[in-house]
Amino acid sequence: MFFSLVDVVAVPDGYDARVDFIAPGVLALAVMSTAMVSLGIGTGFERQYGVLKRLGATPLGRGRWLAAKVTTVLVTIAVQMAVLIPTAVVLGWRPDGPLVALVPALLAGTAAFAGLGLLLAGTLRGTVTLGVANGLYVILLLAGGMVFPLEQLPDAVETVARLLPAAALTGAVTSSVESGAGDPGAWVVLGVWAVAMPVLATWRFRWERAGAGVTRWRRRGRGAGAGAQPKLTNRWGGYRQPPAVRPCPRRRLVRTGGTSP
Repeated sequence: MFFSLVDVVAVPDGYDARVDFIAPGVLALAVMSTAMVSLGIGTGFERQYGVLKRLGATPLGRGRWLAAKVTTVLVTIAVQMAVLIPTAVVLGWRPDGPLVALVPALLAGTAAFAGLGLLLAGTLRGTVTLGVANGLYVILLLAGGMVFPLEQLPDAVETVARLLPAAALTGAVTSSVESGAGDPGAWVVLGVWAVAMPVLATWRFRWERAGAGVTRWRRRGRGAGAGAQPKLTNRWGGYRQPPAVRPCPRRRLVRTGGTSP
């Protein structure tokens, strides 16, 4: 938000001040960071370490867990808006429409990016989700109309960027509070993402990683001969030496003298 005070981002055509262009993009960036990156990475590692499987067996249940996740994301975004919007107003942002008009765009963006984050977390390992989510974050940041206008991109890249959820959310937020700015068609694109991503996440989400907690051991001889010791090998090629079987020693009663009771 404070980049509006320095001459780093040029004022695009159709905007009176630099903050008028940056403020909607920062609001969209906050939604993307919380709903996709934070939710996706956290859930991905919870799934990889078996936390989701164990929580599903507790009285909390999967429904309450999902409700808690959604509530956490919504509360976090609400707190971010409560900080970012007054900051933008102090820096000179004067939206043409009421700020309440931002709510539909922010909710639709939250649904789209939360669905995308859960889709990644429910299908990939936690470490892979970490890399993919951060990579998508950088790509969507640069191609989402948050740093510079989409018109400055090459024509082919601009066409693809307008179909991505980041540019759609930025355009929807801008058109909600800035008359004559933003892309009205962004609402259609954002609506498609807001419906498709939660549906895909519900369909593809797995509460535990495939093969998690299952180790299939098979016996494998170490050599020929009667005295060959078998090894146990798993499906990844690792070996584990079976423990030696020792006979249980018998207890002896030793008389040390005196009379027995």
